[in-house]
Parts: sequence; C-alpha cells; structure tokens
Amino acid sequence: MATKHEQILMHIETLKVGNKISVRQIAKDLNVSEGTAYRAIKEAENQGLVSTIERVGTIRIEQKKKENFEHLTFAEIIGIVDGQVLGGREGLYKTLHKFVIGAMKTDAMMRYLEKDSLLIIGNRVEAHRLALEEGAAVLITGGFDTDDDIKRLADELKLPIISTSYDTFTVAAMINRAIYDQLIKKEIVLVGDIYTAYEKTHYLNRTDPLQKWYHLKDQTTHSRYPVVDDQMRVVGIVTSKDVIGKSDGLTVDKIMTKNPLTVVKETSLAYAAHMMVWEGIEIVPVVDNNQRLIGLISRQDVLKALQNVNRQPQVGETIDDIVTSELSVEKDGTQYVYSSKVSPQMTNALGTLSNGVFVSFITEVSSRMMTNMKKGDLVVETISVYFIKPVQIENMLTIHPKILEIGRKSVKIDIELYHEKDIVGKAILIGQLIDRY
Repeated sequence: MATKHEQILMHIETLKVGNKISVRQIAKDLNVSEGTAYRAIKEAENQGLVSTIERVGTIRIEQKKKENFEHLTFAEIIGIVDGQVLGGREGLYKTLHKFVIGAMKTDAMMRYLEKDSLLIIGNRVEAHRLALEEGAAVLITGGFDTDDDIKRLADELKLPIISTSYDTFTVAAMINRAIYDQLIKKEIVLVGDIYTAYEKTHYLNRTDPLQKWYHLKDQTTHSRYPVVDDQMRVVGIVTSKDVIGKSDGLTVDKIMTKNPLTVVKETSLAYAAHMMVWEGIEIVPVVDNNQRLIGLISRQDVLKALQNVNRQPQVGETIDDIVTSELSVEKDGTQYVYSSKVSPQMTNALGTLSNGVFVSFITEVSSRMMTNMKKGDLVVETISVYFIKPVQIENMLTIHPKILEIGRKSVKIDIELYHEKDIVGKAILIGQLIDRY
C-alpha cells in the first residue's frame, strides 16, 4: 500500500498541467496534515512536476525529458529574470522554444515570432498585442507595465506577459546563461540513466532462508544481493562474507548487513563510481525516496558508462572542458610533460590563475598520465597543494607529474607546475585506479 507521501505525488501527477496547487487544498482533498502535503509538494518540485513562483504560487508543469533540457518553461523564466506576472498566468507551464529581441520595427519583428516563442521588448504596447495574437508570450523589460486590455488578452489566450526591472541586453544574457547551464546538466550521466530495474534483477526477502542466497549465487555468479521487507524497502544486503560459517536454515534477516549503501536515480554516475571503488562494492541498490527498491547498478555498468561519457563531446563547455582542450603533452624520456596557456576563462578577479583551475590541471594531468600508461581510470582521493604562486593571464604553464608510488589499485603522484623556469605550484595527488573492462 502506498504511503501518504506517495499518494500525494500520484495525485499531483494526475492533475492537469497548468493547475494551481496549494498545501491547504492538497491536505484537505487527501485528508493529510499540511506538513505532509508541504513535504510532498517540495518533492514534486524536485522531480520537475510543479514549479513554485513568487507572487504566483505553485503550478503543475510538464515534466521535462532529458533530451529537452535546453528548453525553459515560462515559469522558469520568471525565476531567472526575477519577473512579475502581469497576465496569462494559466500559460506559465508552457515551454518556450526560442526568444526574440524586439529591437526592430514591428512588421520586421513579426517575421520572427511564432507559437510558444517569447518576445523580449520594452514598453511598446502595440507590439505586445501583436505578439500575443501570434501565439507568443511577452517579457517587458525596464520595469514597465502594459495596458489592461493587453493583460485581459493574455488571460484569454493563456499566454504569459511578464515584467522585469532588468534591461533587454541583461535579460537576454541571463536567459542564454540558463539555457547553457541546462545543456551542461543534460550531459551529466545519472544513475537513473543506466540502472537495471528490479524486475530484471535478483533480490532477497528478509524472511527467505539462507539457502536461497546459495541458489541465486549458482544461478547468477554474483555474491551480493539486496534484502527487502514486505513493502519492498531495502533493509539490508547479503554478501559472501555474511554467509561464511552460517547455517543454511537461518533466515536472511539474521545474517544480513543492515543499513547498506544505496543510491537514488538522481545520484551522479561519478559519485556512484567513487563510492563503489572506495567501499569495494560490486553492486549497489537503487531506491526511491522511501527507500523502496527500484533497481540495481553494478560496478561494471558504471565503469562502462563513464568510459562512454569520456568519448562524448559536451554540449555545454565547463571549466574542466576548457582545461582539457588547452592541454598538450610531450614525452621527455620516460616522463610526460604537459603544457597549457592561461586563458581569460581560467583566471580569478585579479587576472591570475584561479585556485580551482589549478586543481583541475592537477586532476586532468594525473588522469591523462594514468591513461597514457594504460593503468586504468583514476579516482581522486586527496589533493594536497603545498605551494602556489600567482600565474598571470596569457602565461604558458608546463606541468611535470612524477609517480612517487604506484600499485595495482592505488597511486601517489607529485605534480610541479612551471612558468618558464620558475616553479609556480606543487601538489601531491593520491588516488585509486580502476581497471578498464
């Protein structure tokens, strides 16, 4: 039977897109406390089912698919530009597909407008009307208002008309940045992208005899299985270590390891990989927000996915992408030497290499060296920076990594950074190595 929290989420999913949602009304309709209703609505917001807008309230929106992350809803636009809704609130859930800056004559502007686009413009009332009639929403810059009949038209057509105090150029830059950030998020691989649903996996019930573990092991060759209760909540895990010396007649709950590590679908693949490597775990249960089992991820699945990610170009460029693209490598005898120019994006407010980019150089160089040496993928444990000197913009860096210790599963690397012949940074990186499958 579903919990009250789950019942509320299911109820929200059944609501029509555009419906307004309130804590009080949900509590009344489903006979739950306002606290329970509030927590469920917040979870629905995290899942992208609703959006809460200041001075408007919470509305049901279309849940975004990952491939459509570059599109924003009008509700999100309000949050980005700190806007105020003047009319057409019922259309806030809609997704905009492009925006048009109205810095041209009206007839020229109309050629660019289409259904579900957004016109960014000042206090040109006639342009507001024409945009709405073309099926486009309107964002009025400079803090201006519009006529009451325009607001009524927006309500009638269910197309938002929004006002913001920012100027047109700033608004366009803010929306572009938001779309860019969405593109970066789109490329981040999550557990939910690779996990195997529980229907296709094996698990144990807490009342099962230990003999079932042996049966599953013979059937699958795995030795680690999650344990669930009668509500499908993960309550433990059984491994080969747990069964050593135990009688086959014991029930699983008597020998299982309680409170196992779990992940949710929203966990990043990189975090899951790090956790599995450091804990020496081969399989991790994937759970929902109520700890109910929804699937499993294996270490091999994670590593394969990470290797595929490394081969995919990122649509939205991050600082790490900039560092990676700027690095070149040469082999000096048995040593690898890396070099890069300090570009404007790598600097802090003082125009010198930022500490964060310094650490990115250390991580990237160490990972590349392990790959070049065919030692596997590097998972960083600690980085100790014990000397750093300001490096100016446009200066050329050379980076000299040197292995201090290396084993089958771990490595310690000393990294020195030079500008010309002067040393400008020193660090030690300790990490674990994971084999490539």
